[in-house]
Amino acid sequence: MPGHFEPIPGGGAAVALDEVEISIIRSLAVQLLELIGPGPAEDAPDDPLAELFAEGPSEPPSDPVLMRLFPDAYSGPDVEARSPEQAEEQRAHSAEFRRFTENDLRAGKRENALVVIRCLDALSTAGEGSAVLKLSAEECGQWLRTLNDLRLAIGSRLDIEDEEDTDLLYRLPDEDPRKPMVMAYLWLGGLQETLVSALMP
Repeated sequence: MPGHFEPIPGGGAAVALDEVEISIIRSLAVQLLELIGPGPAEDAPDDPLAELFAEGPSEPPSDPVLMRLFPDAYSGPDVEARSPEQAEEQRAHSAEFRRFTENDLRAGKRENALVVIRCLDALSTAGEGSAVLKLSAEECGQWLRTLNDLRLAIGSRLDIEDEEDTDLLYRLPDEDPRKPMVMAYLWLGGLQETLVSALMP
C-alpha cells in the first residue's frame, strides 16, 4: 500500500501516507483553494435566490493556471483556421457558456479540495511515521478530481502541453529550480493512476 492506492472492501480505496506526503498534498490543496477564490456565498449577502441566479464572469481568466482549470468551452486545435467572423462567434459562445457555468465549476472544485483537506486533517501519524488514508467511493471521486486539478495547475506552471513535455521532465538535472515541482507533478500522477486502478472493477 505505501505510495499507491489499493481497493478496500465495500468500495473506495486506501493509501499509506507519511507526514511529508500529507503535508505536501494538503499544502497544494490549500493553494488550489486560494487560486480558485472564495465562493459567491462567502462574499455576498445570504440570499439563496440571488446565489441561484448569480452570473459568473464572461471573460476568460488572465492567470494561465486558471485558464487551464476553466478553459473556453468553444476552442480547439482548429482555432487558427477560423475566419474572423467565426472566431468572434466562438468567443461569444464561450463567454455565454462561461457566464452560466463557471461559478458552479469553481464551487465544485472548491468543495473537492476541501474534502481532500478534511480527509488529511483527520489522519494521525503519531508515533508511527505514516497513516492509512481510507476513502469512500464518493471521496475517491472528489480526490481524483482534485488530483487532476493539482496536476493541471502544476503542469501549467511547468509549461507542459503534451506527453513529450512530460518526458523532458524526467531528464531535468537536480539543480534545476523546477525539480521539486516536477517531482510533485510526477508523484501526484502516480497517485492518480493508482486510484483509478483501485476503483476499476
